[in-house]
Amino acid sequence: MTIRFRKNGHPTSESLNVLLTGGRAPVTLDLARMFHRAGHRVYVAESVVRHLCRLSGAVEQCFMVPSPRHETENYLLEMESLVQAWQIDLLIPMCEEVFYIAQGAKQLRNHCRVLVSPIEQLHELHHKYDFIQLAESLGLSVPDTRLIHSRQEWMEVQPVLETEGEWVWKPVYSRFAARVLMPISSIAEFDVGAPDQKIYAGKMKQSRLQNDPPGDTEISSASPWVAQAYVAGQMLCTYSVAYEGKIVAHTTYDSRYRTGSVGASVFFEHVEHEGIYEWVRQFVQATGFSGQIGFDFIETEDGQVYAIECNPRATSGIHLFYPGDGLVRALFAPEELVKAAKVIIPKQGSKAMLMLPMLGSGLQQLWGKGSMGAWMAAWRGTRDVVYQRHDPKPWFEQFAVVLSAWRLARKHKLSLTEALTHDIEWNGEHRDE
Repeated sequence: MTIRFRKNGHPTSESLNVLLTGGRAPVTLDLARMFHRAGHRVYVAESVVRHLCRLSGAVEQCFMVPSPRHETENYLLEMESLVQAWQIDLLIPMCEEVFYIAQGAKQLRNHCRVLVSPIEQLHELHHKYDFIQLAESLGLSVPDTRLIHSRQEWMEVQPVLETEGEWVWKPVYSRFAARVLMPISSIAEFDVGAPDQKIYAGKMKQSRLQNDPPGDTEISSASPWVAQAYVAGQMLCTYSVAYEGKIVAHTTYDSRYRTGSVGASVFFEHVEHEGIYEWVRQFVQATGFSGQIGFDFIETEDGQVYAIECNPRATSGIHLFYPGDGLVRALFAPEELVKAAKVIIPKQGSKAMLMLPMLGSGLQQLWGKGSMGAWMAAWRGTRDVVYQRHDPKPWFEQFAVVLSAWRLARKHKLSLTEALTHDIEWNGEHRDE
C-alpha cells in the first residue's frame, strides 16, 4: 500500500502523481524508475528537448518548460499549470531548478507538496563562503576560507596567504569544479587515474596558473571568489534526505573515477563513515533542514574530516539506493521515518556507475599511471545507472543529449559541462533579500 497526499495534507491509500525536474540528469532517471517500481506515476519537466527521461518507460509523460534561469517567471507559471493539470501530489526538484522552485514554492504549495527549503536557506548553503561561515559557527570542521571581491583584492591578498600555506581558489557560485584553481604542487602530485585518487585535486580543473587571477568580468562584488586552505586527503561525498532537522536517508560514497582526470564523478560506492555521518547529522539538526542535501568532504590521513562544499539538492548518491523502495519512502513520507527513528541507508557494498564515461576512465588507466586491475575490480558487477534491460531507450538517448550540449557549447563558447547546465544553473540571481 502506498500513500497519496492531497491538498489538505491527509494521505489516502493510492499511488502518487510525482513531478520531477531535471530529466537530463542520470539521478532523475534513476529516481523516476524507483518511483515507478514502487507503483507511482512519474512526470518530468525539462527545459531542453533531448534528455534521458524523454523516452523512459518509467515516465508517464514529459513536459517542455521554459528555462528556469532565463525565463524564471514563465517557468514558475508553467510549473504551477502542470501541477494543477496533472493533479501532482509531490514535486521534487532535482538539479539547480531547486533554487527557482523555492522562489515559487509558496504558490506551488497551494496545489501539492513541494520538497524544497526556503530560498534564503538554500542560498546560504549554495554560496561557498556563506556555507563555510555557517558550519564554522556551528563548531563543525571546515578549512579556513577567505572571501575575495575583486581582481585587485586577489592580487593584494595572494602573497600574504601564500606565507600561510597552499590555497584553492574558486567562485562562490560554481558546479562540477568549473574554474577551480589548485596549488601547482597539488597538481604535480596528482597521479592521473590513481585507484584511490586521494588527492583533492582529483575534483578540480586547472584552467590557468594559480598566480593568474580571473579578469574583472569574472570576479566582482556580485560574483566573488573564495580562497580556501588546501587540505590533502581522500575526497568523500554524501547524499541525505532530511525532514525538519532529522536525517531520514543517508549515504557517504567514494567517487574515485571521473570524466577526464579532473571532471565529474562516474563511479560511486557506498562506504560506512561514522565521522561524516555525525557531521551531517549535527549540521542538519542545527539548521532544521528539510529536503535533499549533499556535502563534499576531505578526510586527512589522520582521520580528520573537513566539509569543503554543500550541494542543497540531489546528488549522485541517489544511485546507491537502487532499487530504491526505502529512498522513495524517505522522499514521500519522511515524517513516518522520523517517528520510527529510522534512517534509510544503501546496502553494504552498493555500487553504481555511468558506463560510457567509465569506459573513458578505463582508457586513462592504460595511458596514464593508474591501475587497470583496480579499475577492472570497480567495473566488475557494478550497475550502469542509465541502461536497464526493460527500459533501454534512455541509453541511446544519452548520445543525443551530449550532441545537443556540444552544439550549444560551440555556439556560446562554453565548456561541455557548462553547456549541460547553461539554462538551469543559479548564481544568486533574483533571490529574496
